[in-house]
Amino acid sequence: MTRPPLAPARTPPATIPSISAAQKRTLTVLVVSQVLSGVGLAAGTTVAGLLAQQMLHSTSLSGLPIALLTAGSAVAAIVIGRLSQRRGRRPGLAAGYLTGALGGAGVVVAAVHANPALLLVSLFLYGAGTTSNLQARYAGADLAAPHQRARATSTVIVATTAGGIAGPLLTTPAGHLATAVHLPEMTGLFLLATAAFTLAALTLLIWLRPDPLTLARTLPAASDEGAAAASASRSGPGLLVGVVVLVLSQLVMVAVMTMTPIHMHAHGFSTAASGLVIALHTGSMYLPSPLAGRLVDRYGPTVMSVVTAGTLLAAGVIAALAPDDSFALITLALVLLGIGWSFGLVTGTSIVTNATHLATRAKTQGLVDVAIAIAGAVGGLASGIVAAATSFPILTVTSGVLAFAAAPAAVIAARKGTVRVSPRE
Repeated sequence: MTRPPLAPARTPPATIPSISAAQKRTLTVLVVSQVLSGVGLAAGTTVAGLLAQQMLHSTSLSGLPIALLTAGSAVAAIVIGRLSQRRGRRPGLAAGYLTGALGGAGVVVAAVHANPALLLVSLFLYGAGTTSNLQARYAGADLAAPHQRARATSTVIVATTAGGIAGPLLTTPAGHLATAVHLPEMTGLFLLATAAFTLAALTLLIWLRPDPLTLARTLPAASDEGAAAASASRSGPGLLVGVVVLVLSQLVMVAVMTMTPIHMHAHGFSTAASGLVIALHTGSMYLPSPLAGRLVDRYGPTVMSVVTAGTLLAAGVIAALAPDDSFALITLALVLLGIGWSFGLVTGTSIVTNATHLATRAKTQGLVDVAIAIAGAVGGLASGIVAAATSFPILTVTSGVLAFAAAPAAVIAARKGTVRVSPRE
């Protein structure tokens, strides 16, 4: 009796070389979109408050734009996360950028017609663009091997630096462009933001193919990895530690950064001096991302959670001990604050990604970013209250001690086996 011929071996849906090529393409497209969207972010942080102050005729309401941007970004994080879960990263991120572009255009129209209500609604919509810029980091890790996810995430994060630096530098040229077409000068950056967010969306819609999240779900390893992640997430601490690291890093960074220029001005420093400190701080938030990615992949998220907490604590202590007239020490504290935030963002993102199942990953990541947005809002609001009731040094050292709470949380979770101490374990 002859045996039937053996069935041909099943070909995996995607070979390793093709996945590697898809990941390189994904990172390239994401880097381009991040540079574009980074330019778009400048309008919200640079001129939104001044524009609102002019239209609302009230200095006390000049902080309202940031509150609206934060609220809009929080809502958008949920929507983008769920849309990405159902349809993939490409439509989710593109929808956020297009909504942000709509908000930017709305701000211009509101300024032309002196319509405060339209301004506030438009700023809320504009926040969606900032959310897509932040959530793009998750897309960079979808196709990355587990031991390379942090580096992939950091590559996307650092790309924002170019646009983030270029945007504010274009304030004057953008203002000239606005006046040339008979629009209010302060709408120039929002014109630029509308174009930048639109181009970022088109870049993703046209070139982010295959969709990284959709492709990741077809890989043979996805089911095994997903089962492990689901088991870890059900036990809680793995995902929880990631959220703690992200939330505390954001809260502490925003709290200290918000009050530093005010503290400096109160002790005789010029606007140019405080601007330089904030510029160095902003650079230190994004430029160390590749280093953070390599360290997380090399030593693991638990070790880097402790490093993050220690760096933020050091920043708070140095800021508290710095003499009021010491530009050098204040600058050092703010640079360390930025580095700590960078370490925290990459480390926390790595933990969250590793602790979630592919079937629910994007939705969970969206909810995590809601927590980050809320933490930023709380940090900004609480910083002024704490500094006014006590002092700037007490605010900074308290913030540093609060940040250090992430260290024991990570170590305890690692001992329970929900977060790896190193990639080789």
